[in-house]
Amino acid sequence: MATTSTTLNDLLPSIVAEAMFVASERSIMRNLVKNYTMAPGNGKTITVPRYPIQTATSVSEGVDLIDGSGGNNVNVSTDGAILTVSEVGIMTQVTDYARMTSASNVIADVGRLFGDAIARKMDKDLIALFDAFTTNVVGDGTAAMTAADIFKAVAKLRSEGVPATDLACVVHPNIAYDIKANLTNTMANSNANDLANEALRSGYVTSISGVPIFETSNISDTGTAGDYKGALFHRDALGLAMMQDIKIETQRDASLRADELVATAVYGVGELYDNYGVELHFDSSLVDPTP
Repeated sequence: MATTSTTLNDLLPSIVAEAMFVASERSIMRNLVKNYTMAPGNGKTITVPRYPIQTATSVSEGVDLIDGSGGNNVNVSTDGAILTVSEVGIMTQVTDYARMTSASNVIADVGRLFGDAIARKMDKDLIALFDAFTTNVVGDGTAAMTAADIFKAVAKLRSEGVPATDLACVVHPNIAYDIKANLTNTMANSNANDLANEALRSGYVTSISGVPIFETSNISDTGTAGDYKGALFHRDALGLAMMQDIKIETQRDASLRADELVATAVYGVGELYDNYGVELHFDSSLVDPTP
């Protein structure tokens, strides 16, 4: 007796590999924040300790540092940021007929779809934390963003003592357009420089003030057309706790003549240090707020 399809178990490695590759390629935020690995069986939360900045003082020769009047005997205490993991998932049904008649590799297509879906979900969850940056804010949603605003945001972080390394800026493409236009002076005077020339040649700006600029459509508007909240932040500003990366399972549905493919991931996100990030709230010149 002939059969029209077989189980997908043997093809699972190729699906997972495709999904993992796409998730890695599409997720901007995952590589820009602090990553933690949670082992199963240890609960659904992880507490990240936060140590306050300490100050050293001058001491006199021969004076024991344990003496509070002559040294700096401090009591170091911590608080903690709690990251709670939860499950996200997506599923589809691949029918035998679809597999037999498709001109493309259905398995690879499913892997790309699942990887893209989970990557976008992870990015959106992390991007939603931009609104939590309350210590430092640049812009009020009424003007277009310029390169000067990047310098201003960097200055705010540096004045807080935030390290100059591991900084990144993430904005919506409509906001990134205004930065590029400002750099290239296409709407003002002609004052070309290396950064402006690079923006014109490649279509994106590699870095401003040493900070790489990333653009993603995963940033939603604030409810007012053209208004978006991006952020410039240090890697330690936000955390991603991963308990289970992309996992794909199959289940045969004989009556439907199809295989169910289910993809899940278990992770949590959270703000670690509020003063390590700057909210960037600007209005895109590309979007007309009027209906």
